[in-house]
Amino acid sequence: MIATESLSKRFPRVTALDRLTLDIGPGVTGLVGANGAGKSTLIKILLGLSPATEGRAAVLGLDVATKGAAIRERVGYMPEHDCLPPDVSATEFVVHMARMSGLPPTAARERTADTLRHVGLYEERYRPIGGYSTGMKQRVKLAQALVHDPQLVLLDEPTNGLDPVGRDEMLGLIRRVHTDFGISVLVTSHLLGELERTCDHVVVIDGGALLRSSSTSDFTQITTTLAVEVTDSDTHPDGTDALRRTLTAAGVKLVGPDGIEGDGLPGAGHILLIEATGEETYDVVRDSVAGLGLGLVRMEQRRHHIAEVFRTEGTAEATETALAGAVQQKGSGRDEH
Repeated sequence: MIATESLSKRFPRVTALDRLTLDIGPGVTGLVGANGAGKSTLIKILLGLSPATEGRAAVLGLDVATKGAAIRERVGYMPEHDCLPPDVSATEFVVHMARMSGLPPTAARERTADTLRHVGLYEERYRPIGGYSTGMKQRVKLAQALVHDPQLVLLDEPTNGLDPVGRDEMLGLIRRVHTDFGISVLVTSHLLGELERTCDHVVVIDGGALLRSSSTSDFTQITTTLAVEVTDSDTHPDGTDALRRTLTAAGVKLVGPDGIEGDGLPGAGHILLIEATGEETYDVVRDSVAGLGLGLVRMEQRRHHIAEVFRTEGTAEATETALAGAVQQKGSGRDEH
């Protein structure tokens, strides 16, 4: 679907892409990197909207340097930032985009109705976009990317600005784009856990260079990190330390020298990080907390922002280990943006 060879993009003061070589097949592929890693720059090059400084790239077998218009006819694009006209309805906007993609008027209206129904906006399709919530606007952007029945869609940070419920709904829609319609997807994000739940393949870039590219199953084979937070008690003034000693005696492995990370919620202890090798780990933690008479504040799989991964310095092996350990985290609750 997408192939690049030694692709570079240089600006006067920064190198956005640095000899990037990729081969992305059909399915749902996640492109993950910190802000400024080169994700949006790569998408613009793939759409034929920005020339590369050097190297080559092809989308659906078409050279991006000479076949940009043909690529855009076959590819849908959902931009990251809000670019929707506030004074028109979703129907008017998506019909317009369908016509711009070459669909005749009748087909454009029919496809628009079907697409808005698919993204969950059918009942709201005649309302002005200016009155939409952030989640609804993201759905409009997804609809216009799909309306002309492309072979491939490029989605740039589609969950940006969404609350946890809206994020999960958007990820479900993205997955169904491929399973229900057979359209391949390249989706960018700065959250590894988000892509791990949605994608077949994950590509990680940093500073415009390839850091890792492999199937999601390869990433998720790594042991999960479990964050456990407990309260203190009269019997155990340091509940976290008591739990740490109990779990260690039970054969549970800690992450790091002592497994303790930072301060938790007010009135609670520290966060204990442990390796969860299976469902039995959860049972051991639960039984240990109950046996000590402690209060369980939370027990969750860790979600890491991609920036945390790239703070790791040193050898390539250390970087690879940090990345592998972070990519499988499935977070819950609020994310920072």
